[in-house]
Amino acid sequence: MAISSINQRTLASPVSCTGIGLHSGAPVRLRLLPAPVDTGIVFVRTDLEPAVAIPALADFVTDTALATTLGHRGARVATVEHLLSALAGMGIDNVRVEVNGPEVPIMDGSAGPFAALVREAGVREQEEPKSFLVIKRTVTVKDGDKEATLAPSHRFRVSATVDFRHPLISDQELELELSENTFAKDISRARTFCFRRDVEKMQELGLARGGSLENAIVVDEFSILNPGGLRFPDEFVRHKVLDAIGDLSLFGRPVVGHLRVFKTGHALNQKLVKAVLADSSQYEVVRARKRDVERLALQLPDLAGSLQPLVA
Repeated sequence: MAISSINQRTLASPVSCTGIGLHSGAPVRLRLLPAPVDTGIVFVRTDLEPAVAIPALADFVTDTALATTLGHRGARVATVEHLLSALAGMGIDNVRVEVNGPEVPIMDGSAGPFAALVREAGVREQEEPKSFLVIKRTVTVKDGDKEATLAPSHRFRVSATVDFRHPLISDQELELELSENTFAKDISRARTFCFRRDVEKMQELGLARGGSLENAIVVDEFSILNPGGLRFPDEFVRHKVLDAIGDLSLFGRPVVGHLRVFKTGHALNQKLVKAVLADSSQYEVVRARKRDVERLALQLPDLAGSLQPLVA
């Protein structure tokens, strides 16, 4: 969701990594390749014959339990949120994501390794301007005491609160205005987390087979089990912001608005995305004018006013 460049951006060269699936425990290879303008982010299951392409859009979300899963024509790709967060946070619009299995590798449980892949590949600015989804009216969704809101703003802002009623994860709050530097420095390295009791239950059900202290923060009743401890004192709420950025990228374009989340998760994030898209009066799709690039880079609060309506 970074907006330091107003033209669309893709990768300068292909890049790849290998890892394991968090829930399957199976090895998986991921390749990121440059893609033409207006392609968006598209996952391709290369292990299937024929290969199946799955656009990273809200219409293709098939499951939000434990992670965000995309599906199309019987194929699926799970745990997409950390990679999508890295691409959005690094301002990447168009990428072909090839994966040879049903799950994106968990890596270290954060978006950091994927952000590093983007830096390794390099970024190529394309000839067409970006389009943005500008929030025009406040939209709120709830699930019990959980709540998520998108409200009008001149830039992309996030306000998040988590409270698990646990000595280590209680009333953590974070507020920030997102840029590439902010994402890389303050968000990308925040790892996913879980409670030890939940890990044991999931493994009994055949899930979290690839989970370990190498790719998640594990918490028992009173302590962090990871030998290295936390990367940030408030790493839990930072990871929730990371997840939300990835989930909101399923709008298919960067958001200009203020995201406020309280105890949210993947299901509520997707409920918010769909609630916004359900009424076109709540948002406007706009395309950046090239002549505004310099002014936007220096005067981000003027972002929404410097965009013109997208012509169909």
